[in-house]
Amino acid sequence: MNALILVDIQNDFLPGGALAVPRGDEVVSVANRLIERFPLVVATQDWHPENHGSFASNQGKPVGTLAELGGLPQVLWPNHCVQNTGGAAFAPGLNTAKIARIFPKGTEPEIDSYSGFFDNGHRKSTGLGDYLRQKGVTHVFVLGLATDYCVKATALDARKLGFEVALVVDGCRGVELNAGDCEGALDAMREAGVRLVESGEIAAG
Repeated sequence: MNALILVDIQNDFLPGGALAVPRGDEVVSVANRLIERFPLVVATQDWHPENHGSFASNQGKPVGTLAELGGLPQVLWPNHCVQNTGGAAFAPGLNTAKIARIFPKGTEPEIDSYSGFFDNGHRKSTGLGDYLRQKGVTHVFVLGLATDYCVKATALDARKLGFEVALVVDGCRGVELNAGDCEGALDAMREAGVRLVESGEIAAG
C-alpha cells in the first residue's frame, strides 16, 4: 500500500513565520491535490518545548551558528513551532481532515529531530515506522518542508527502514542556508534510492 507523508507543513515555516522557508506556502496546494489520491495520509509536526536546545536564544548564540546538541552538530534556529502556539499549527488551507495520524517530533529539549521517524541521534522512535508497517504500507511518498533538513531526513530514514520512497519534488521547498544545500539534499536522497517524482506523475491509489 502507498502512503503520503506530509512533513512539517506548519505556520512557522511559511512566509512570515519564525523560520520561514522561501515560497514554503506553495507546497500546500500540491499537498491538497495529492491527499485525495492516497489511501493513507500521515503528517509530521515539529512540536518543540520553549527550552529546546536547538533555539539560538536558549544557547545565547546567533541564529545560524553551528553548535552542539545531544553530542551532535546542531544548527541553531530561531524559536519556532513551540508547542501549543499558532506557529506550530498546520498551514491554513491544508486539508487536515484526511490526515490519519500526526507524529510530533522535536519534543525533547536535549536533542533535535529532523526526521519524522527518529530523533537526530536515532535514539528514540516517533512510532511512524511501526505505524506504517501495521497498516501494510510498502511505498511512501514524501513532501513538505524543508527539502534540505526535515524532508531529507525523513526520506532517508524511510529508506533505511526498508520502504520504497518517492520524493515529490514540486511539493517541497528548502531553507538553503548555504547555496547548493537543496541540490545536495536531492543528490543524497537519490543516492540512497529515493525516487524523485513530480506530483503530476502520481496516479490515484
